[in-house]
Amino acid sequence: MALEVVKKTRERSQSLIRRFTKRLKKSRLLSRVRKLRYRQRPKSNQLKKRAALRRETKKEEYERMKKLGIEPKRFKRRY
Repeated sequence: MALEVVKKTRERSQSLIRRFTKRLKKSRLLSRVRKLRYRQRPKSNQLKKRAALRRETKKEEYERMKKLGIEPKRFKRRY
């Protein structure tokens, strides 16, 4: 996947860069990299189950606190 461009004799650096960018565009390497830039791996089933259980326990705790008349703590979301 590595691109290699060798400087020809008496070639200016600008034309070398131009040749490199043309090869880069033709290889579509940059577009593939940009696609995969923010890709996240899918969560495993075990992690999904744990998250669901955590949500359920939090929900039950919230309901229990509400029934007792205690103000449940609310946390700010972090982005």
